[in-house]
Formats: sequence, structure tokens, C-alpha cells
Amino acid sequence: MARKIIIDTDPGQDDAVAILLALASPELDVLGLSVVAGNVPLALTELNARKICELAGRADLPVYAGCDAPLMRKLVTAEEVHGKSGLDGVELPAPVMQLQPQHAVDFIIDTLRREPPKTVSLVPVGPLTNIATAFDRAPDIIERVQEIVLMGGAYFEVGNITPAAEFNIFVDPEAADIVFRSGADLTVVPLDVTHQALTSRDWVETMRKLGPLGQAVASWTDFFERYDTAKYGSQGAPLHDPCTIAYLLQPELFTGRFINVVIETGGAFTTGMTVADWWRVTDRPANANFLRTIDRDSFYALLTDRLTALDARLRG
Repeated sequence: MARKIIIDTDPGQDDAVAILLALASPELDVLGLSVVAGNVPLALTELNARKICELAGRADLPVYAGCDAPLMRKLVTAEEVHGKSGLDGVELPAPVMQLQPQHAVDFIIDTLRREPPKTVSLVPVGPLTNIATAFDRAPDIIERVQEIVLMGGAYFEVGNITPAAEFNIFVDPEAADIVFRSGADLTVVPLDVTHQALTSRDWVETMRKLGPLGQAVASWTDFFERYDTAKYGSQGAPLHDPCTIAYLLQPELFTGRFINVVIETGGAFTTGMTVADWWRVTDRPANANFLRTIDRDSFYALLTDRLTALDARLRG
């Protein structure tokens, strides 16, 4: 039976690839997309989510708009990485499918209450505002979550938005604090992993040789690679968010430790830091499976296989 998931997202080119990978994988049953402000404001992230669904031939997949600002802070966005639209690169047509009228937080709450306990996993790949709001409003749903697999945080790689903080956690550290203290089963895919999952020219050109879906992936990669290669001096760019979906599909590609992770919300220089007790030097109880490595070649083999198959199906 396919594993039921909700993808909580702020697309984002790498969010888009994560969504496509999930929709290309029969092992996963995507119940809907809950959308949050993050990489760009909510009006653009929800629009991008619907464009991605239509690109994947899934105009039937419900998309719900959620929180348009962090719990306690002004929204910080990342147009310098993702472009003014959040999905710069290929120009996708305006979506025909409609946004669902229900708020994303209510969708999350209602879904977790409706489905049998421990049968729905949450996959947040943006700021954690929607998830934290749902947990705060309906604490009964926390024990019903099968697992949370989130992209966010860092330990060895420290920060990509400040010297200490990763973007998703930094945007809404209070929300992250709620989620990390919730007691839900939690797997963290940090920068330590995603910075090992760098694109290559060969892979991008393989995508470009496919149909419209693969060409969109290649175009998105071309766009955000320019930022990461300039910033890090690397040969490619990290595909952050698809690593969460790959973990659901093939967890054996990853290694990590079950450790304590707390979120810094009040530091003068470290707000948004994921304080990961990797060496277990405190007596704080472990609360997260914090991943450390990825089999990069197998990850890209999985991506290539699934996206090629989906592209072929769409071309019919």
C-alpha cells in the first residue's frame, strides 16, 4: 500500500523537483500540497504549486494556501536564489486548476483526524509555519502523525542565510521550535546532506533531452545553479528538497543519528540555528533522526529513473 503524505512547500525550483519525484513514485500517495510563504510570498508559492501540478499532469491534486507570514516575525524571502517568481527558468503557463478554498492548516488538521492514526506523514520543505500552527491549534493530531521528514537545519555545514542558520528554520524559528518540541517522530534532512547532493552537467543535460517535464527541470537547475556555484564555488547546486522524498523511498541511501536538536530563537547571532547534539554531550533526550550523509550517485539514479518514467507517461 502506498504511503500517504502531505507535502508542505514553498516552491521553489528544488521544491518543484521534490513534488515531481513524489508524484512520479507509486510508493507514495500524495494527499495534497499545503503551501506556505517562504522562498517567495504566499501568492507566488501557491501559484507555483499549481503550475507544478499541471506540469506533472496532476491537475486533480488539491493545493491549499496556508500561512502568509511567520508566527512572530516579518517574512524573509529568497528571490536572489529562486528569482522574482520563485520558479524562474522555464516559463510555465498560468494554471487552470483552482486553489482549494480551505486553509492549508485546516486541511492538515482534518486529514490527520480523518485518516487512521500513524498513516499520514508530513513532508515540510519550507518554513514550518503551517505545521506548527496546526499542532498549536489541534495538539491531538501530533500523536496521529506517522513521521515528519523535513528539509531544514544544519550542523557541520552551519548556515546558508546567516553564519549559523539554514533558511527554512531561520524564516520561522518559533514554528520550528514548536515542531521540534512536539514529540512527533522527526527525521531532519539538513544542509549537511543536501550539500552532498550536487547536480552535474551530465545529469542536467540528461533531463534536457527528455520532454517538457525534463526540460523544465533542466531549466530550473540552470537558473539556481548560477547562485550556488558563485556562493560555494562548487561545480553544481544542491537539490535540497528532493532529498526528503528520496529518504521516504530509499532510506538506505542515508546515514544519521538519533540525537537531541533544539532551535535557537533568541540568539544575538544564532537565531534559527539547529543546535544539534551530534556528539551527545548533553543529557537532553533525543528527539530527531538527524541525517548526515547521502549516497549521491544512487540519489541521482533514482531521480533520473522516476522523472524519465513520468516524462514518458506524460508524452503518452
